[in-house]
Amino acid sequence: MKLTQTQTFTSDRAWGAQEIAMFDDVAVKVHWTDQPYRWHQNTGREVFMVITGEVDMHYKDQGEEKIITLKPGDALTLEEGEEHVAHPKGAARILVIERKDSE
Repeated sequence: MKLTQTQTFTSDRAWGAQEIAMFDDVAVKVHWTDQPYRWHQNTGREVFMVITGEVDMHYKDQGEEKIITLKPGDALTLEEGEEHVAHPKGAARILVIERKDSE
C-alpha cells in the first residue's frame, strides 16, 4: 500500500513529478507546475486531471488553436496524436495517466 498526498505535492521545478503507480506500459503521476509545458503529441491516450489550481489546455482542432479551461476535478482525455499544451494559471497540481514512453 502506498499513499500519495496529491493536494500538497510540490517540486523544485516546473512539471516535476511524483510517480503514483506503474501498470504494464502505463504511468500514473502527479505533477506540480507554475509554467506552461510545450506543444506535444502523446504516443497513446492520456488522462489529464486538475487536482488544484486552474489550467488552460491549448489544443489544435483541424489546425486551429483552441483553449479549454480546466478547474479542480475536471478530467480531460486526449487521444493519441492530438497536439496540445497545458498552461497553468499560477501553481497547479495535475494527475496524468499516460504511456510510459510519452513526453
